[in-house]
Amino acid sequence: MNNNDALKIRAEKVIPGGMYGHMSVYRGMPEGYPQYFRRAEGCRLWDVDGNEYIDFMCSYGPMIAGYGNHRIRAAADAQRNELDIADAPAPLIVDLAEKFVSQVSHAGWAIFAKNGNDATTVCNMVARAQTGKRKILVAEGAYHGAQPWAARRTKGTPAEDYVNFPTYQFNDIENLTVAAQAVAGDLAGIVVSGFKHDAGSEQELTDPDFACKVREICDAEGAALILDDVRAGLRLSLDASWTLHGVQPNLSAWGKCIANGEPLAAILGDDEYRDAARSIFVTGSFWYQAAPMAAALETLAILEEEDAPRTLERLGQQFRDGLYEQAQRHARPIVQSGPPQMPTVMFEDDVNFELGFRFCTNALRNGVYMHPWHNMFLSVAHTEQDIAQALEATNRAFKALS
Repeated sequence: MNNNDALKIRAEKVIPGGMYGHMSVYRGMPEGYPQYFRRAEGCRLWDVDGNEYIDFMCSYGPMIAGYGNHRIRAAADAQRNELDIADAPAPLIVDLAEKFVSQVSHAGWAIFAKNGNDATTVCNMVARAQTGKRKILVAEGAYHGAQPWAARRTKGTPAEDYVNFPTYQFNDIENLTVAAQAVAGDLAGIVVSGFKHDAGSEQELTDPDFACKVREICDAEGAALILDDVRAGLRLSLDASWTLHGVQPNLSAWGKCIANGEPLAAILGDDEYRDAARSIFVTGSFWYQAAPMAAALETLAILEEEDAPRTLERLGQQFRDGLYEQAQRHARPIVQSGPPQMPTVMFEDDVNFELGFRFCTNALRNGVYMHPWHNMFLSVAHTEQDIAQALEATNRAFKALS
């Protein structure tokens, strides 16, 4: 028995279902995927049995500048050695707030937390405090965290918890308009994402006309445009992602990669919502840790130096072009969707992901960690050589499908 399987047997006795949440390989992943890893460096992972992989999940997003990035680690460790958590935050919290406010064009202030869950929920609270209204529109099927108001696909939440969170169809202007009209006069905000990245589905880039319509409805209703940039933030733009469409949010939620894996999230807002943010009470035992804030400052500096969105786009397109050529040559048509920085790869007419599971299993055996139904992630630690090596492996994975 290998080390991974032995650990899974032990875990099944003490962890519900053997593992929980999005990192559970029991949750819709192909047979043979490792549940446990021993080491990580750059864009590579080593599982507990010593197998090495070029990683295209980047810890489901947080890793953007490389596992164990020496500059980021040194910044975090230096701050940790001086002060990490105390009776009040370190001065670094002001430095980081100033950096975000200077970098993100809609932002006039910042609040820091730990998870994307925290950030999206605080945005909702600020919107309601500002407007005095109850309803917040969310896209049907969208993921904004595992907290009760957003966890519609899971058990454990009564239906009445969703009463004040009616849904609309992303990128569907007519549907959005009808949904907003149904709650006119009581609309506190509309939550959107950088693009439509529902797991298990083809991704959709945001229609600029749709983005403009969301802004128009929010302005007409005096509601907040809330941008959930937890997943897409810093990969599509170093500004808020909807600025690419000429649309500014009132509030934005950030997390995942802003500190390259150190636990940190951020809520950014414009000056109109400053007093509302001041009026609410939000906190957490570890929200004020200084080491992750030091990591974030260094991460933001690196991403600016690397022109990360364009670098990731170029690397992602190299990967996408290679996969397309291989799929054509092996007569296995694929559907690639989403931005190149965050690619989703599926097979045509593969309703139950059977081909996707086989392909990803083959890729794994050849040293490439991909996902059959979730969007993937590029990092600036990936190089053209890494992509080329990964494509050699995926070519073997396609060939093994025959």
